[in-house]
Amino acid sequence: MAFDFKKEYKEFYTATNEPKIVAVPKVNYIAVRGKGNPNEEGGAYQQAISILYAVAYTLKMSYKTDYKIEGFFEYVVPPSEGFWWQDNVAGVDYSNKDSFNWISVIRLPDFVTKEDFAWAVETASKKKKIDCSLAEFYTLEEGLCAQIMHIGPFDNEPATVALMDAYLEENGYETDLNEERLHHEIYLSDARKIAPEKWKTIIRHPIKKKK
Repeated sequence: MAFDFKKEYKEFYTATNEPKIVAVPKVNYIAVRGKGNPNEEGGAYQQAISILYAVAYTLKMSYKTDYKIEGFFEYVVPPSEGFWWQDNVAGVDYSNKDSFNWISVIRLPDFVTKEDFAWAVETASKKKKIDCSLAEFYTLEEGLCAQIMHIGPFDNEPATVALMDAYLEENGYETDLNEERLHHEIYLSDARKIAPEKWKTIIRHPIKKKK
C-alpha cells in the first residue's frame, strides 16, 4: 500500500465547518511562484500547475529509472496547495484577481533531497518537454494556524473565513497574516471534474494569541 499523506497526516489534510487549531511543522515542497489571475487560460498559474505535477510525478516514478533516491518508498502524490497574498491588501480581495501573488506548491516526501529535486527538475524538463526551471525546493514551517473546510467556489471563501475569524475571537486568538505568514489553501477536489459548488478546499490561516 502506497504511503498517503492525506491519511497519515489527517490533522493537516482534513477539516470540517468547525474551525480547528493546528501546529504545522516544517515541510518541504515543490514550489512555483508567480503573479496574476489564476483563472487566465494558459496563464502563469496554469503553467505553474503543469510544472508542479511534472516534477512531482518524476519523483514519484523515480524508482522505475536508473536514478535511485535513498530511503525512497512508494507514495501517493499529495494534493496541490497555494499561498496567496496581494500587495498592500489586508486579507484577500477576491474581486481583484489580477493583483494576486501566489506560491503554488505540492508537498515533498522527507526523503527527497535538494540533489534529488534538481535531478527531477532536469529530467521532467526533458521528458515532458516543458521548462521546469521555475520549480524550487521550498521549506516552510507555518507554526500555529487555524483551518476550516470551505465547500464551493473560491469567490465564496470570505463567508467561511468569517466563521473562522469568529471562532478565533471567541477563543482568544487572532489572525496573523503578514508578508511571511500567508493565506493558505489546500485543494482536495479536481476542479476539472467536479462542479464548483462541490469543490472542497481547506483554508488555513496563521494565528497568534491575542494580547
